[in-house]
This record gives sequence, structure tokens and C-alpha cells, in this order.
Amino acid sequence: MIDPGLEGRVALVTGANHGIGAAAAEALAAQGCAVALTYLRLDPAAHQGAAYPPEYGRARAQSADEVVARIRDGGGRAACLEADLTDPAAPARLFDWAESVFGPVEILVNNASGWLPDTFLPAAADRFGRRLRPVEAAGYEQQFAVDVRAPALLIAQFARRHVERGGDWGRVIGLTSGGAGGFPEEVSYGAAKAAQENYTMSAAQELGRFGITANLVKPPATDTGWITPAVARAALDASPLRHVAQPDHIAEVITFLASAQARHVTGQIIAVS
Repeated sequence: MIDPGLEGRVALVTGANHGIGAAAAEALAAQGCAVALTYLRLDPAAHQGAAYPPEYGRARAQSADEVVARIRDGGGRAACLEADLTDPAAPARLFDWAESVFGPVEILVNNASGWLPDTFLPAAADRFGRRLRPVEAAGYEQQFAVDVRAPALLIAQFARRHVERGGDWGRVIGLTSGGAGGFPEEVSYGAAKAAQENYTMSAAQELGRFGITANLVKPPATDTGWITPAVARAALDASPLRHVAQPDHIAEVITFLASAQARHVTGQIIAVS
């Protein structure tokens, strides 16, 4: 039996009211981590209509209370707090809160995203019927505030507190998609993820001497509630393994990167098929 060495560790997972974030929180809790979950309830009207299953809007509009309840019902430890990561002060508050509830954070999972579909093209919708926005200042601010600035500030808080307390074990795990290769029809999302990748790679190089590893997981199309039959067909065609990933599949990779078995894995982008 392989012991991942996570019993008693403390994890902070952002964007954990549904999807990959919720699955990651539950997977880490199942290995003995105390998990601090953050989330932001979003307007369900932004993700309703023919291009999205109705459940997706509802999932994005809910709190993380149900996730916490499932973890506690299974004998784990969890707490949640709503936080708007577009606020530059949020990362420090989140670490203060998590430390007050569970103690020093040793695992940071940067999962939350301010995702929006935008394009340089004069197009109103993508091939799946999802509404496209032109690249503009408001979209840029939303995307980069959540997917770049917030992860950077969260890593900074994580690192500073870790060094000040003399920590010798830590994990930073980000989620990416598109990245440096570009992401047509989600161009600001791709650019923001490329920036987050760079911050995480820098963290791997700077923080390794303090026992911190830093990596990213790059999931394929994952059914967090948004996948329609048309998207599923396209995802199957693009997948070498001919499947649509589920949130728990990605959570397993996140848990591995947090584990003792990944102690010599750092500065990597783990692409999941």
C-alpha cells in the first residue's frame, strides 16, 4: 500500500464549489488533509441557454457548503469561505482565515478561474453556439485578475508564511489550459494561463530550497457541467484515449502532485489526456 503522506496536512483550494476544485478538495480530504475551500457564487444567467446545460449555471451559483458537508460526512475536515479573487486583498485574508481554522497552509491549489470566451474575430458565437466577446479591457481585467494576479499573490502569501515559520514541506499546484500555444476563441484565457504558468515555474525555481514543489496540471476537456453532446463529440475526437475526462480524474493527478511520491517533481506541466 502506498502512503501519500498527506495525513494532517492543510490544503487551500480555490474555486471549490463545483467541478475540479470540489473534486480536488474531496480527494485531498480523503487522504487526511484538512481542506479550506474558497468559492465565488456567479450569476447563473451568464451560463444558461442552449450552449450550456442548465445544471452548469446552477453549479456556478452555489456555495461550497455541500462539498464541505460531504467531506465532513466522510470523516474529514473542511471549511469554506466565499471570496472574490478580483480583490487584491483577498489572498492575504484567505490565508489568515485558513490558518485560523486549520493552521499553516502547506498545499495551495490554484484552481479558480475568471474564464470567459473572447476573440479577435468579428464573431458573435463559437462553433458550439457559445457567446463570444471581443477582446476588451473589461474582459481582460476579469480574466487576468483571477487567473494571473490572484494565483501570483496566493503563491506569494504561501511562500512568505512558509519561510517565516521555517517550513520544509510545501506544494503549489496550478491548473492551466491553452497557455503559451494560444487558445483561439478563448484568447484572454489562454494568455492568462500562460502567465500563470510562468509564475508557477518561477516559484518552482525559487522555492525548491525551502522544500516547496510547484507544478501545473493541464486537463483535457473535463465535464464539470458545461459539456454538451456537441462538445463531447469534439472532445472524444481530440482525445488520444477517446474519453471525456471527469473532475475526479483530474483530482487524482492533483493529489499525486501533493503526495510524498511527487517530492522530486517540480517545475512541470502535467498534461492529462
